[in-house]
Amino acid sequence: MSTFGSVSIDRPDLELRFVASGSPRTQAAEITGVVRVTPEQLLEDGTTMVLSEGSLVLIFGISPFRIRGRITTVLDLLLQRMSREGGAALAISAAPGARQPFPPAIVDRAGRLGIALLTTSAPAECWQGVHEEIQQSRLRFAERRAAQLGSLVQELPAHLADSRAMQRIADWLARVLDCQVLVSEPERVLAASPATAAEQLAQAIIRQSVGGVRPEIPSGPHTQLVSLAPQSAASTVLAVARKTPFDEEDLRLLRHAAKLLGLVGQAHSEYRAASGASQAARSAAFELLVDGEVDKARRVMANLAPGLLEPETARVFVVETQPARRELAERRCRTSVGHQALVVPAPRDDRRILIVQPIRSGEDTGVDVSEELTRLVGVLGPPSSLGGSGIYSITLLANALHEAVTAQRFAAFQPDSVALSVHGSDLVSLLPQAEAQHWAHRLLMPLMRGQTQWESMRETLPAALAYPHTVAARRLRLHRNTVMRRAARAAELLRMDFATVNDRIAVALAMELVTQREASASPYLTGTEPPSLAEILAAPQVQAWAQTLVRPAQADRRDLVSTALAWLTFDTHIEPAARALGLSEVTVRSHLRALEGYIQRDLATLAGVRDLQFSLHVVTGQPDLHSARPDSRRLLTLQS
Repeated sequence: MSTFGSVSIDRPDLELRFVASGSPRTQAAEITGVVRVTPEQLLEDGTTMVLSEGSLVLIFGISPFRIRGRITTVLDLLLQRMSREGGAALAISAAPGARQPFPPAIVDRAGRLGIALLTTSAPAECWQGVHEEIQQSRLRFAERRAAQLGSLVQELPAHLADSRAMQRIADWLARVLDCQVLVSEPERVLAASPATAAEQLAQAIIRQSVGGVRPEIPSGPHTQLVSLAPQSAASTVLAVARKTPFDEEDLRLLRHAAKLLGLVGQAHSEYRAASGASQAARSAAFELLVDGEVDKARRVMANLAPGLLEPETARVFVVETQPARRELAERRCRTSVGHQALVVPAPRDDRRILIVQPIRSGEDTGVDVSEELTRLVGVLGPPSSLGGSGIYSITLLANALHEAVTAQRFAAFQPDSVALSVHGSDLVSLLPQAEAQHWAHRLLMPLMRGQTQWESMRETLPAALAYPHTVAARRLRLHRNTVMRRAARAAELLRMDFATVNDRIAVALAMELVTQREASASPYLTGTEPPSLAEILAAPQVQAWAQTLVRPAQADRRDLVSTALAWLTFDTHIEPAARALGLSEVTVRSHLRALEGYIQRDLATLAGVRDLQFSLHVVTGQPDLHSARPDSRRLLTLQS
């Protein structure tokens, strides 16, 4: 780009001089071309010559002593026209050291109109080709600037979630303008190029924050600050600094980059807001599912993922990783399985990600999802781990979550850091399936007479056994009296007392085996006598599981096992257990909390109590599982 300053330096032979001392702004003004005119042409044609914005009008052959009368009037008209059409300067040829060539009236008029007055002592031959040189220079500059703007556009992100876009634009700006670049908000740095720019530009940012945010204000030697969103009073600022001054074209390029940075920042902000709202809705849906509010969860997800929660069964996976890597792991989980699962960060554990995979009837049980998550954990590496539940009714997602958490804790000690229920990580999957199914079907036979009766029991009994009747009714969206009536009828048909822990656990286990695990079980001989529950629990893999679970508690100096046996004997009532042990209720509760920590089970849930009871029975032979074997004589009586 040609300016008065650059022409004076590059072409000293033109001997251009300002009539008045040229200001830095005047010297930086752009020259777009030279219009040569003689006094005769000026007087004959008046001011009809073709002018373009930024033109330098050069008059040869006029003596400073002749600038009076009509010539003064014509020059005045020429200055007015130049002002209207953007002319940059008026120059006349004059001998070196000549006194003031322009009359005071012309000097005053040019000053008011902002047009520079110059003289040149170079002969006319020196000015031959200057106009063409300026045009060539402008063409080269335009091509270079077009290439720069093209490369700037290439830095724009293809996706709004591209967090590196702002840094790439900052790097581009630092490279093109040979400067330091900082994009920042009051509380954080968004991009810096080079990395040390934040330290170098800190003072400029501080001065601006004290003086208020104004777009495009110089804040020190060769420093520029630009607000990225002045219309919205946003506090995001672009700061640049270098050793040499910025010219007008540099500032123009800076404004282009600032506009793109502002658009990228706005897109990121809006994307984060939309993504945050979506994630909040997904987290709310997960909480509703855990609370048994399935219909509400489906309404929440209706627009975000239509049909995702429509199936009646689901699995839960738990991925645990380092807190600093959870956000990365969550994004990868959402990318790999988000189209067929609900992925949310655990609300009360900054290491975990929770995944709910709804499973439609007749579909594959989600091997692809488990394989994707297994691959992801392998990529994340230690100490990341994965646990997964079996298939549960979607109304019992809390149980599935508990099982997945338990599996994940076991996974931390596995070579591949993965423990999935379908691979035998929970008690029910460790049972010999054919024998367990035989036992469960014989135990539940009185409930399975009649399709209507069985459907109602299948719907109600798992929740009625696991929760107080009021909670079960809310989860099942049934009246409390309906739940109580069905539970009482089941106890009557089975000749059991659901007030006892033994009977509740036995029937709940049988219901889980029949309703959730039957598809994966091996065939069993229906004409033979079923084994007892104690015989099923004698399987070697169950014994290994039980010893692993109980061993840490046995090593405690307190007799936690005796406390647990007494608590189970008195059907999980604290007061009679404390009396029998001769301990205070506070001590009994303290022992139970310690047990929960050792066995990694929630003893407020039926599944947690079941695992405690079965593991103690396998290891110590107590408590007695007196209701675990179906009574053949009772069944014959009921059949008759």
